[in-house]
Amino acid sequence: MTAENAGAAAAILRNQGHHVLQLIPVQQTSAQIGNKLWAALNYSSGPSQKDILDFTTQLAVMIRAGISLRAALDGIADQITNPKFRKILLAIKMDVESGKQFSEAITKYPKLFGPLYVNMVRASEMSGSFSRMLDRIAGYVGQQLETRKMVIGASIYPGIIATMAIGVTVFLLIFVLPKFATVFQGKEDALPWPTTFLLALSDWAVKYWWTVLIGAAGVIGGFLAFIRTEIGHLWWDKTKLTVPLFKRMFRALYISRSLQTMGELLNAGVPMLDTLAITGDVTGNIMYKRMWRGVYAAVKQGKKIQTQLNKSTLLPRSVIQMLAAGEESGRLAEVLDEISVFYSKALRDAIKAVTSIIEPIMIILMGSVVGFIAMAIILPIFKMSSLVS
Repeated sequence: MTAENAGAAAAILRNQGHHVLQLIPVQQTSAQIGNKLWAALNYSSGPSQKDILDFTTQLAVMIRAGISLRAALDGIADQITNPKFRKILLAIKMDVESGKQFSEAITKYPKLFGPLYVNMVRASEMSGSFSRMLDRIAGYVGQQLETRKMVIGASIYPGIIATMAIGVTVFLLIFVLPKFATVFQGKEDALPWPTTFLLALSDWAVKYWWTVLIGAAGVIGGFLAFIRTEIGHLWWDKTKLTVPLFKRMFRALYISRSLQTMGELLNAGVPMLDTLAITGDVTGNIMYKRMWRGVYAAVKQGKKIQTQLNKSTLLPRSVIQMLAAGEESGRLAEVLDEISVFYSKALRDAIKAVTSIIEPIMIILMGSVVGFIAMAIILPIFKMSSLVS
């Protein structure tokens, strides 16, 4: 089979009901390498999660209207402007026409249709509630997109302020301070230390500005490469849960995502073990992934969810108690829905709180930098004028 890596291949096989014993990568031929290079040169952006949301919503409406799945896929593909997505939909339609279930056809594209999407569709095919399940999937995808927009939106304003602060500082160091250097030439002994320091920094920046770019690129590239490693990824995920200013926001994000995913899968009729495995994979944080894997192992041994969750500090005790009560009463899916709604609101509140704290901090930092530079320029002028008088 063809897949990007062994993990993706194993996921596809498990979704098809197979038990994977071993996966052996096949050596690439020169023709395969040439095809990949040609595809890279002719690259066009693939479908986004917004495209998946629109597709799912349209498909739900068309199925509810009595249109066959094949005709619905054909009609949606005709309206798609993204050539890659159109090609994928036509390939899915051909698989459906050949007798495959829709859930089986979409397993070929795990980046677009993740385990949650596939399992919910498969459950709906068994229960005969396809269009209603598509509506639930669209609601879930829409909620995840909204959450991502909130998190990104919270970082835009601080990013703009930081960019302006760096830009103003660079402009003053490279273009403004060198002009004052000629005014203060020969009077270095009378200059205060802030002015001496900034003039030296300005002279260095004018001569070796390219080292700053190389250094910044090296630091950013090194950081991104580090967090892609297993150790770096674990450190970064732990850091996001411990930094005082951001830990509340990230905890609310991971809890909301985990519980919403779990609730949607249980409501769809997906077995508990599959639900726990998928929940761990979609959390987005290694610490929460390990927690849910531990719950999976405990439930597989016949234990209750609460037994393993009590050993973790990643979920509040009140949440664990509510989950235990839902499990005992047989209303776990309903309890998960209610808790995920609460934490979605908590996430919005946390994002607003973080933004409201970061904004004044960034303004103060920017004002301090600009004020320090202005003070370093004005101080020697006042000092010289007092000496002349």
